[in-house]
Amino acid sequence: MNPDTTCDKPGFIRFRNLSGIPGLVHGIFTRHGGVSLPPYTGLNVGWNNGDSPEHVRENLNRVKQSLAIDTMIGCPQVHGDTVHIVDGKLLAGAAARPPVLVTPPGDALATNLPDVGLLIKIADCQAIFLVDPVRGAIANIHSGWRGSVQDIAGKTVRAMRDHFGSRPEDLLAAVSPSLGPCHAEFRNYRDELPPSFHPFQSRPLYFDFWAITRSQLTDAGLKDENIETAGRCTVCEPQHFFSYRGQGNTGRMAAVIALRNGSGK
Repeated sequence: MNPDTTCDKPGFIRFRNLSGIPGLVHGIFTRHGGVSLPPYTGLNVGWNNGDSPEHVRENLNRVKQSLAIDTMIGCPQVHGDTVHIVDGKLLAGAAARPPVLVTPPGDALATNLPDVGLLIKIADCQAIFLVDPVRGAIANIHSGWRGSVQDIAGKTVRAMRDHFGSRPEDLLAAVSPSLGPCHAEFRNYRDELPPSFHPFQSRPLYFDFWAITRSQLTDAGLKDENIETAGRCTVCEPQHFFSYRGQGNTGRMAAVIALRNGSGK
């Protein structure tokens, strides 16, 4: 499915299937509207790629202000399969790196707390939003190819079921712009990717990770019609997106989702 996404100032993309949920705010931010200088030009939110900390701090402030959220929390992303449940205890113990809080390392965040923005940073990897409109819970997943191999999407669905009582058939999912099948080349795929991924070759040595994610989510119990994929390749659109594979030393984009006060159960 190729959704009708809308770009709003200061440069973020929203998904049609999530936009009608009361009390939910979300955005995949483009590289536009920030203060970073080349090669991080624009809205870079990555601390560890050589950009000025002052620029990154200002860019993150702009992200928070754009979505009008009180608290934003992220994690050092390590291409693993750790899912953090963001509750009061985790918030209290999180490290402060203004304007964000930082959890221990991990690659997915889930919460049912209001006014807490879950932040994932991407530059080719997928940010996957999960929303349970019944139980009032959300998740944000960082899934590169290593995360896909470890089925972090499916594991996050199961974490939402275990912690919030979410039923997979109630969940809505949205997949960010990311490395498309046109550029996802894996010359050593027989060593790097499991045999179950091999049928997802779009042509020899190239893989469709959008389709892989959809398959993993439906295997976890989501309805296919509840999954929306942006269908935009970060390598193909350097004017809008940061791409590690396409640009090398570059910035990171913010993907943020939050529940408004009163929308959590």
